[in-house]
Amino acid sequence: MKSEAPIGVFDSGVGGLSIWNEIHHLLPNESTIYLADSLNAPYGDKGKQTIIELSIKNTELLLSKGCKLIVVACNTATTNAIGHLRENYDVPFIGIEPATKPAAISTNTKKIGILATKGTLASELFINTSSAFRGNVEIIETIGEGLVPIIESGNLNEANNLLKKYIMPMVEAGVDNIVLGCSHYPFLIDQIKAMVPDGVTIIDSGAAVARQTKNMLELSSLLSNEKDSTIEFFTNAKIEVLNMFLQKIGVDRYQSSYLKF
Repeated sequence: MKSEAPIGVFDSGVGGLSIWNEIHHLLPNESTIYLADSLNAPYGDKGKQTIIELSIKNTELLLSKGCKLIVVACNTATTNAIGHLRENYDVPFIGIEPATKPAAISTNTKKIGILATKGTLASELFINTSSAFRGNVEIIETIGEGLVPIIESGNLNEANNLLKKYIMPMVEAGVDNIVLGCSHYPFLIDQIKAMVPDGVTIIDSGAAVARQTKNMLELSSLLSNEKDSTIEFFTNAKIEVLNMFLQKIGVDRYQSSYLKF
C-alpha cells in the first residue's frame, strides 16, 4: 500500500537529522529512511552542477528503497537542485531554505542575520526570496565556513571560536533575529544561545518543514496509519558519528548502517 511506504530524507551528512527529528515527532506513524551523504559534505562549497548530481544520486537511492515522498533536508541542495528534482521525478519533494520571511516579519530592530553556507547564500532561490524583504529590513549574511566539517566530526565544542567570529558581529550590528540557514547548525544552537543577549531569537526551519511534509502527505492521500513503522539511517562515512547524533536527539529505536553511495 503506497501510504505505508517510507518517507525519504537526505542531507549532506548528519545535519538533516535536526529536520528528521521534527518530522518523526510530528508523524510518529511514518516509516522513514535517512541518508547522510557525509562523504561529500559539505555541499555548500560545491558548484551547482555537482550539487544537482549529488542530489540525483541521493534521490534515486531513496526511490530504489520505495520512498513515497522525499525531504531535501539540506538548504544548499534545496536552493540549487530541488527545481531539477521536481521536474524529473514523479514523487513529491519537500525542501528547506533559510527562514528569512518569519525573521523579517517578526524583527523589531529591522535587522536580521542569516548564517548559511556559501552555496545557499549565492543561490538564485535564496537571492529571490530575500530580495522581497530588503526594502524594509537590513539582512546581514554570513557564510559559516568551517562549521559543517566540525559538526560532521562530532566535536561540537571546536565550533565555539568560529561561532563567535560569525555571530558576534551580527549582534553588535543590532540584529534581533538570527536565522540558521543550514540544517547542520541547529546542533550548535545551545552554544549560540549562550553567546547572544536574551533579546536575540534563533530561528531554524525544522518545525516548518515537518508541517509542510504532513500537509503534502494529506493532500496526496499518503498519510500512514501504520503502528509498526520502521526507522532506518544510512551513512557513507563514519557510522559512529551518525550513532552519536542519533543518541544526542534521543532516538532509541532504529537501524543504522554504513552504505556505500
